[in-house]
Amino acid sequence: MPVNDMIPTPHSADNLVPHIPGVIFQFYRSHCGRMNFPYLEGGGEALALIDRPQLTEDAGNLIEQLTGSDHPKIMSAIERSARWMLPLTTRFRLPFPKEKPHWIAVSANPEPTENGVRWNGMMMDITDQVAEEQRLRKLCDTDPLTGLPNRRKLMVHLTHLASLSTRHGTPLSIMMLDIDHFKKLNDRWGHLQGDNVLQQLAMQTQLLLRCEDMVARLGGEEFMVVLPLTPLQQCHKLADRLRHAIASHDFGIGEGEVTLSIGVAEYRCGEPLRNMIERADQALYSAKEDGRDCVSLLP
Repeated sequence: MPVNDMIPTPHSADNLVPHIPGVIFQFYRSHCGRMNFPYLEGGGEALALIDRPQLTEDAGNLIEQLTGSDHPKIMSAIERSARWMLPLTTRFRLPFPKEKPHWIAVSANPEPTENGVRWNGMMMDITDQVAEEQRLRKLCDTDPLTGLPNRRKLMVHLTHLASLSTRHGTPLSIMMLDIDHFKKLNDRWGHLQGDNVLQQLAMQTQLLLRCEDMVARLGGEEFMVVLPLTPLQQCHKLADRLRHAIASHDFGIGEGEVTLSIGVAEYRCGEPLRNMIERADQALYSAKEDGRDCVSLLP
């Protein structure tokens, strides 16, 4: 019996497709830009939310609605695939339902037709996968005690800002913070109280900074603050304001028990980042040599 004449069995593709956690589709785009899905079948929660009849007739407007802010990226991927006959591989975020938006991965192979291009492929709901990726990324980028960005996240951010500073000639400064006599504090009050001081310091520093600034924990009792669009003298003033605020804050062990030594430095356009960091570190050392609880700067 020819395959096409076989009666569908419980294990045939026609019966299996509605139960797979994704969508099998055929997508067509004409040379004039008209788009539609001649075939679109599958299962999953996301597909149930889509107006399939409209996608079958004219998909252009609905694709724009479904892909939201990812629409330019999706159209660029389609254009690249059509132009070079390369596999279409991308992902986008469905902007609904609002309480739990879905992430969709697309994989399809193109083939030319007389009047356009046709793709045969699959769309899979990868919402759980993306959530896990985001969780792991946060773990990689976050200090577990304070919730601040860690050294890795800081250096990625600082590298980006240095590139912008070099390109546009805008100022960029950093502060190196160190809690004075932190070992003695730990010895006197215990490590749990020491951890509490680190957590409160992280929170207080964030409250005192601008939204565009970043504070990160480098390790131990040492932190760095990155201040874009900030020249050295302004950074020095902000550092002194922060120092005063921390010294007057009661961390549960009395005002004035926690103080900061701070070193500040400004980026010189085009220099290696390590040079600026070394200057800030030298300034921090100078602040400690000057008696602690003060701010020192190196241009």
